[in-house]
Amino acid sequence: MKSKWLLAGLVFIALLAIAACSSTPNQVSVDGSFSNKQVEIAVNGSLTVILDSNATTGYSWELTDISDNSVLEKTANTYEAPTSGLVGASGKEVWDFKALKQGKTTLSMEYSQPWTGGKKTLRVSI
Repeated sequence: MKSKWLLAGLVFIALLAIAACSSTPNQVSVDGSFSNKQVEIAVNGSLTVILDSNATTGYSWELTDISDNSVLEKTANTYEAPTSGLVGASGKEVWDFKALKQGKTTLSMEYSQPWTGGKKTLRVSI
């Protein structure tokens, strides 16, 4: 259990670029394994960020910043509960974004229990 929290607490950085070329994928999904990698998505394409989350412990992800929201727009955020039926099992938080124009921006997200002040950060550069 402890290693799961340590993994969730690591800082992830994924480099993404929004490109105008037609060979760029229209739909891209990323998770913590995309750390330090560059991914391109097309203008009007979508980006899905899928992160482990355990709402039963009070921890949740919060989108704290999109540095240039003229490049990327958040369209949805949902929590997918675990299907295992195990008490305390973690689920997934799914964040959907739309690429509005060519350019680069940075997403900043924090994983924390709001009342404790302990924050774990995820940064995704687009």
